[in-house]
Amino acid sequence: MYVKIGPYRFRMISNIHTNYMNWKYGRNEWEDNHNKFEVLLEKYEDLLQKVYNKTANKLLDKRSDQKIKVRIDRYDIWSMDHTIAHIIHPMLVQLKADKYGGPWVDDEDVPEELRSTSAPPKENGWDIDDNHFKRWDYVLERMTWSFEQIIRKDRETQFYSGNHDLIFVDDEETNMKRIEFGSNNTFKVDTEAQKLYEHEIQKGLNLFAKYYFSLWS
Repeated sequence: MYVKIGPYRFRMISNIHTNYMNWKYGRNEWEDNHNKFEVLLEKYEDLLQKVYNKTANKLLDKRSDQKIKVRIDRYDIWSMDHTIAHIIHPMLVQLKADKYGGPWVDDEDVPEELRSTSAPPKENGWDIDDNHFKRWDYVLERMTWSFEQIIRKDRETQFYSGNHDLIFVDDEETNMKRIEFGSNNTFKVDTEAQKLYEHEIQKGLNLFAKYYFSLWS
């Protein structure tokens, strides 16, 4: 497999006012805070953006879109679920580190203590509740954990215990050898724990499918 994905097409953006307000009041917490200087700074930001759009951005927009090159080899699909997990897992880790917001997450997908019904009452109907971003963090963690388990080398062997004692016995009916367990065989598989483990992995995969279009920073 070979994957190379270039950056998105660059455009010059004026963020003087936005960066100042984020620094002074906190990210996205300054919608109602504007003194005379801040209003003037906002107008300057808009004017500068218009200049960018009529000059440098006209040239930048003529560039080709994001360059993407992908080559799939035959062996990549021998265990495709495992192959893809090696790509998705680090991307989910990076998304959690660099995210700047969070989508709506249904209460049914999180524990009771993170649901909107467990948050303090909202002042306004359009506000988000105090658990809004916590729910997205929970979903990200569950998805990340599931893909991390898929690429674990001991995903199955962690449920094995004991040692094998196998012997070959003559089978008179088939005139061949058959394998039986010897008296010292102690090998066991904790199938119940394995089923619960795989069930938890599937929960994270289901969340990944449900919130696939919410995977943005």
